[in-house]
Amino acid sequence: MGGQRRAVLIAGPTASGKSALALVIAQAENGIIINADAMQVYDTLRVVTARPSAADEALVEHRLYGEVPAGVRFSTGQWLARVQEAIKALDPARTLIFAGGTGLYFDALLNGFADIPPVAPELVLQVQQEIQALDAAGRLALLEAEDPVSAERLKVADPQRLTRALAVKRATGRTLSSYQDAPQPGLLDGFAVERMVLDPERAVLRERIARRFAAMFESGAVEEVSRLRGQGLDPSLPVMKAIGVPEIGDWLDGLSSREEAIRLATIATQQYAKRQRTWFRNRFADWPRRPS
Repeated sequence: MGGQRRAVLIAGPTASGKSALALVIAQAENGIIINADAMQVYDTLRVVTARPSAADEALVEHRLYGEVPAGVRFSTGQWLARVQEAIKALDPARTLIFAGGTGLYFDALLNGFADIPPVAPELVLQVQQEIQALDAAGRLALLEAEDPVSAERLKVADPQRLTRALAVKRATGRTLSSYQDAPQPGLLDGFAVERMVLDPERAVLRERIARRFAAMFESGAVEEVSRLRGQGLDPSLPVMKAIGVPEIGDWLDGLSSREEAIRLATIATQQYAKRQRTWFRNRFADWPRRPS
């Protein structure tokens, strides 16, 4: 490979075996495993988010797992910045193995990510209140006046995306579309990159998901959710919406049975896996598929 640094990218839906394969490759190649899953970055929820076990982390160096406090809203841009720091600091002779199910992380890693400054929550709320009284046509007309390119891309006046575009324009003086269209370098330019999507059969994946969540209930998931709830966090935080947290929370509150909590969390995970597979099929159509 002519002295190039090597990176292996392992994407795939939840429960497809990404962590296990990453561990095998890392042991064979003196590699370092870097998390590419948006929920596994958070602390507190090792079991619920199916992070690698402490035993696995002792075998091979892992980065960006459980490093972010649960009360933080951790963005794709922040993840990319931490990866950039890691790439600069790590031994170039070691293989970097990115494993996870968050497609946007892989996309940003390869193609760059628009560096949009943070917007104050007060301004976001102000925009939300402003558009609340408008119908779809009125909302779109408002965006067309301030960011016509974003308005054309939206076509349908989705309130959340429209709020984001208006808030960025008012906070920075630049349109969201101008940030998105600015060329951004990927972090793996110059690397020898191997890409793969783990793609087990649908029935196999559904069975794995069912077994895994039932096992989580016996392996500390309930205690994790209890500790998380004890922190008194904002219910809108990403970690509070992690699959398993609402379902186990309802059981802890006496609103459902243990069996119902497991059933609902299993269904939610299977639906999430379906969305992931669709995303990878559409966006990573040229990545080699690998059964697992």
